[in-house]
Amino acid sequence: MNIRQTAMLSVIAAAITVPGLSFANSVWHPASGEAGFTYHPDHFKNTKTRADVQAEVEAARKDGTLALMQRNVPVPAKAVGPGKTRRQVLDEVQNESPAARRARMELQTGG
Repeated sequence: MNIRQTAMLSVIAAAITVPGLSFANSVWHPASGEAGFTYHPDHFKNTKTRADVQAEVEAARKDGTLALMQRNVPVPAKAVGPGKTRRQVLDEVQNESPAARRARMELQTGG
């Protein structure tokens, strides 16, 4: 066997092996049969401590999001800063470049 064939065989072996390694740290593993996957909860690795979780629950209770989540109500998005006025938005649309306009129109019309 020459070096080229050896290198190709190595690449092929890696291509076959690597996808299977991605399941090693997952709770879902491929299975033959109708189900396709099996669930293994003992493979789950949690980095949070009990105190971390309790602190998150207490914070959610204080800001009201816990009550919303318990009722399956969507949690409102947090404001990140002051919004723009209608005039500012209209000015941006009128002054945008042709490329930016084309990109915006593709997003709005789906292509």
